[in-house]
Amino acid sequence: MHVSGLDHLVLTVTDVERAVHFYATVLGGAPDTFDGGRRAVSFGDQKINLHPAGDEYTPHATEPTAGSGDFCLLVDDAVDELRRELREYGVAIVHGPVEKVGARGRMESVYVRDPDGNLVELARYDTE
Repeated sequence: MHVSGLDHLVLTVTDVERAVHFYATVLGGAPDTFDGGRRAVSFGDQKINLHPAGDEYTPHATEPTAGSGDFCLLVDDAVDELRRELREYGVAIVHGPVEKVGARGRMESVYVRDPDGNLVELARYDTE
């Protein structure tokens, strides 16, 4: 087997529309409705599917829990610009800016929490 990439991930959330608002409005994703009313937010060629806590779609994780996600989204913006935009939306940075190592090398990251408490790393690869 050869896995070639990540297509989507699923977050269990307490309020799907609140999560759509955060990921679409604050982080700039494209909201989507598919498959009879399911909701997602896309970022480029990947997306985050949103499952309502207590009413998850089948199949699902053994113990889906709102707020248990921890993942990284890549950004093109400079970290100073990210910080300014996050402040405008009232989103607190919980860690960073800090240098990290991602799948492709060094990157600069800031960490925020979505409305359910999922940890979202926003990272930019060095352009130098």
